[in-house]
Amino acid sequence: MVRCIHCGEVHAITRSGIVRGKQRYYCKDCKLYFILKEEAPSQAIASVRPHMTTIVDIAKALNISKSTVSRALHEHSDINEQTRNDVLEMARKLDYQPNLLAKSLVNSKSNTIGIIVPEFLTYFFPTIIMAAQEVATKAGYNVIICQSHESRKTEKANANVLLLNRVDGVLVSMTRETNSFEHFKTFERHGIPIVFFNRVCEEINTSKVLVDDYKGSFMAVEHLIQSGYKNIAHIGGPLSLQLTHNRLNGYLAALKKYGLASGKDQIIHCDLSKKGAINAAETLLTKKRNRPDAVFCVNDPVAIQLIMLARKKGIRVPRELGVVGFSDDPMAEIIDPGLTTIQQPVSIIGREAMELLLRSIQTEGKAEPIVRSLKPKLVIRGSSVR
Repeated sequence: MVRCIHCGEVHAITRSGIVRGKQRYYCKDCKLYFILKEEAPSQAIASVRPHMTTIVDIAKALNISKSTVSRALHEHSDINEQTRNDVLEMARKLDYQPNLLAKSLVNSKSNTIGIIVPEFLTYFFPTIIMAAQEVATKAGYNVIICQSHESRKTEKANANVLLLNRVDGVLVSMTRETNSFEHFKTFERHGIPIVFFNRVCEEINTSKVLVDDYKGSFMAVEHLIQSGYKNIAHIGGPLSLQLTHNRLNGYLAALKKYGLASGKDQIIHCDLSKKGAINAAETLLTKKRNRPDAVFCVNDPVAIQLIMLARKKGIRVPRELGVVGFSDDPMAEIIDPGLTTIQQPVSIIGREAMELLLRSIQTEGKAEPIVRSLKPKLVIRGSSVR
């Protein structure tokens, strides 16, 4: 209940807008507008976006010019120490946050780096991001992380967001759907360095960080052969990804070296989804003729689905079916039997990629592109040892 501050009337009072964050009232009897000094901000104001402190607010609070505040915040030499300290103290009290976007428009530098990855479902990409972000933070950069959910459309939208935010550089691992690269070439045209990792684009001449997929898959299949398996199948990834071809070629090379057949019916590709992995495993394990006695899988999640399906069908791993994966997912140690796999130096991928990107940013894109191919390692567990 509100009373008029002049006549004390209650029923003649109406609301009359908001002034400086407080409700204003109008008394019809007195023809008086007034604000209650102790009244809390109204619900209408509570829903309004809070005012962000600007250098104008600091200038008014200290009764000095905006230019003086600006120079003090930027530590210009013509500002005396007392004034600078007063400005910094008032900025702290008013919770002043510099407008980084406006600053980037002036300096053509945002001190922000974008990272685009296809998914967060496995440990692989989050681990890479953590390592890359650690390097970026030490170098004074903020990071914007975008996840494309294996969608080329979302990946293009992510690229556009980073472009609009004027990032200084971008790390990218592409989606399984990506078959054209115009949205990445746009960064090139704007002079924004880009570095690919894991899932790379061969059409763009830029630095890349990947694992030697060919060598890793060769090691995996050679291990299966040396463990006594003869009829080795392969579940590969999407043909749109270069790593799919590299791992397939390593598989074929190992079979050729040891004189083993590599029939097309023993090679199946999936989209890397759980459903796709199960369908591929089902196709191999339900073959009435020439069922494989071992399978090399494009990654660990696919291999784990294969082992789980084999268990349901009563196929004993590794006695009746040897399985090797690729990546050394944490689940590889937990599943029974433990999954033999090709270990990738995941954190190193993130660090190397970010270091190459920072190098390109610092040289304004003039540094020669570098392709880093990291060494894989065979980790033997129970799924492949008879």
